Amino acid sequence: MASGSAAIGNGAESARQPVVTRFAPSPTGFLHIGGARTALFNWLFARHHGGKALLRIEDTDRARSTEAAIDAILDGLDWLGLDYDDAPVFQSHRADRHAEVANKLLAAGHAYKCFATAEELEEMRAQQRANKQPMRYDGRWRDRDPSEAPEGAPFVVRLKTPTSGETVIEDAVQGSVKVKNVEIDDYILLRSDGTPTYMLAVVVDDHDMGVTHVIRGDDHLNNAFRQLPIYRAMQEIEGGWDLPVYAHIPLIHGADGAKLSKRHGAMGVDAYRDELGLLPEAVDNYLLRLGWGHGDQEQFTREEAIAFFDLPAVGKSPSRFDFKKLANMNGLYMREADDERLANLAASRIAALEPAFDAERDHGLLAQAMPSLKARAKNLDELAEGSLFLFRKRPLPLDEKAQALLTEDSRQLLADISVQLKLCSDWTSEPLETSLKAMAEQRGLGLGKLAQPLRAALTGQATSPGIFDVLVLLGRDESLARIDAQADCVPAKDGAITNP
Repeated sequence: MASGSAAIGNGAESARQPVVTRFAPSPTGFLHIGGARTALFNWLFARHHGGKALLRIEDTDRARSTEAAIDAILDGLDWLGLDYDDAPVFQSHRADRHAEVANKLLAAGHAYKCFATAEELEEMRAQQRANKQPMRYDGRWRDRDPSEAPEGAPFVVRLKTPTSGETVIEDAVQGSVKVKNVEIDDYILLRSDGTPTYMLAVVVDDHDMGVTHVIRGDDHLNNAFRQLPIYRAMQEIEGGWDLPVYAHIPLIHGADGAKLSKRHGAMGVDAYRDELGLLPEAVDNYLLRLGWGHGDQEQFTREEAIAFFDLPAVGKSPSRFDFKKLANMNGLYMREADDERLANLAASRIAALEPAFDAERDHGLLAQAMPSLKARAKNLDELAEGSLFLFRKRPLPLDEKAQALLTEDSRQLLADISVQLKLCSDWTSEPLETSLKAMAEQRGLGLGKLAQPLRAALTGQATSPGIFDVLVLLGRDESLARIDAQADCVPAKDGAITNP
């Protein structure tokens, strides 16, 4: 490997080719929120430039990679609406190709066999620790003849990296970044059992997949300097190994500025769907705004995101994950979502909370209630909880605040309200409102004085959609039955509510 300085620009060769990006998760766990943002940025960049978005499963760590994790990643990407232009590439299936490239490097003198034993390497590291030196391989087999090793001795294949000068990367996000070549040791390409290392596999796969832009977290920035020597060596050997454009995205931090952890939101994407009840378009939009912006615009359609997204607008500083902002964003999308879709999404959550709910029988009522219900909900759990009053059977359970509203005076008021409402032949919002307003004015009361106990009687809660929407959704017979049930209740001596 030649020594000297080298500047790696923003992929002049690649820029003339159609854009190809790749998202390359390791299936050793769930698709976490940082990975989801990386996937989104890669997908949007490819779509913005009319290119291809590819998926690679980096499952070379067979001990830790699981089918369950692969399924979770694919499921999470599908939920976020990120589709790919080819079938996923599984890195573990390409070990022979990786070894082929390593052997080409070896044959051309860009790599060498290292016969250092585990004991020798540990002794080397101990000396480096004692001398307070950087912990890196010292190149002891770099210029030695393999014939000096005992016959049949195991060996690894190491890359010959530059020993002087520096490498500069013009990163599309980070700008100009330089590293002294002496800081990069001769790392392993093939292990002693002939299996390839991650560092080799990534470069070979990116080349073979035609990747023009490597967009990933900035925790991989140091890897770029270690991977570039492979590109340069293969350019010398066979040509055509164009350097990709690198774009290293700052990591996501918690709202307090600390490294993102589970308490900040570092959960699997499936948890945002299943446990938090969020909509995928809201999560997409929130992730898009973590480290990228387009003027003051906060909410984007998928079409707008594709039209506007590009790397120059990605910031260099870490983003801060804020659950409150995500919840507010989800509330916006809830209010805009299709009512039938929301009814379908909420049905299983309602069934888990209320045995009387029948998804097939009650779907129509649930969808009809959506305009009123979704205006108050920030997630699917709140939507489900807010709908329970529609499906509960009498006697209706009362929460603590509702019980407090149903005093002796308010129960008498409910009896009078029942008489008033029974005069209404048109059970729609406008005449119902007109009737109760007239009653309130006649008694010199604000409408709220009637609405509060009425809401408690109709829903069992102190909060609900608009009271006239509630009356219409429940219908005349059920509404009057619920009002009369509470109007007829009398407080027992122990404070419990009984129906005589």
